[in-house]
Amino acid sequence: MEMRDIEIFLTLAEELHFGRTAERLRISQARVSQAIAKQERRLGVALFDRTSRRVALTPVGRRLRQDLQQALDLIQDGLARAETAGRSASQTLRLGVFGHAGHELHPLFEAFRARYRGGDVQLSEINGSDPFTALRTGANDINVLWLPVAEPDLTVGPTVLTGGRVLAVSTDHPLAGHGSASLEDLAENHVVDLGPGAPEYWIGSMVPTHTPSGRRIPRGPAARTFHEILSLVASGQCVHPLGEIAARYNTPPGIVFLPIPDAPTIHWALTWRSSADNPAIRALAQTAADLGPITM
Repeated sequence: MEMRDIEIFLTLAEELHFGRTAERLRISQARVSQAIAKQERRLGVALFDRTSRRVALTPVGRRLRQDLQQALDLIQDGLARAETAGRSASQTLRLGVFGHAGHELHPLFEAFRARYRGGDVQLSEINGSDPFTALRTGANDINVLWLPVAEPDLTVGPTVLTGGRVLAVSTDHPLAGHGSASLEDLAENHVVDLGPGAPEYWIGSMVPTHTPSGRRIPRGPAARTFHEILSLVASGQCVHPLGEIAARYNTPPGIVFLPIPDAPTIHWALTWRSSADNPAIRALAQTAADLGPITM
């Protein structure tokens, strides 16, 4: 039974008059009669008793009216909830990303805007030396952070990006002509010290303290931003592991990016302050979950 036929049946069941039903629905009386007759033929049972003076529901018609009204109420409630959710998600979310990650996330943002009219994303850049402060102060609604994130006040949502790792080295570094690097190579070089602004477990997942064989990886000099890291690498003071996205969008003079085949894949996920959870954040997270992670 199509929705229009359901509407005709329920209206006639309420009005018990073909003329008033047609007038209320702004259709012809013949259309009402045809819709009811079609359903009675399909079901093989009369839904209304008709005489020249009255129209009344049959027992089957009364039960069908109850069942269809319940179903219609559920549909209307569902649509109302969806509309409310759509209105609640119609806001601009401030989202922090590293470097050029926003370019890779363009399909997610477009899907979010398409699903939720008025929903949008405003990007801001964050640094690996201080990944959580913008969330905790409310400057950002969501950050895209590499995993793991194990902060009791933060919620980790769907993974949105995955990709490999590269080692940034100066063009005159001995590794520059090798074509690739190994995690073991880090023990023979200094890597950047990102400082105390992020927990060690989180920094260590990107910039390990030891090689797979257990050799210590020395840290220093200090840097706080991506461009400071590149400057130190170009000057030959250190090397530094980064996400491969750095090589995709940057060609700085004096630096070579070497793939690190033995490094684990990086997973980047939406992360937000649990106490700031709202419908717009959940809408973006659901869109990301439905879309699946983007592989760089």
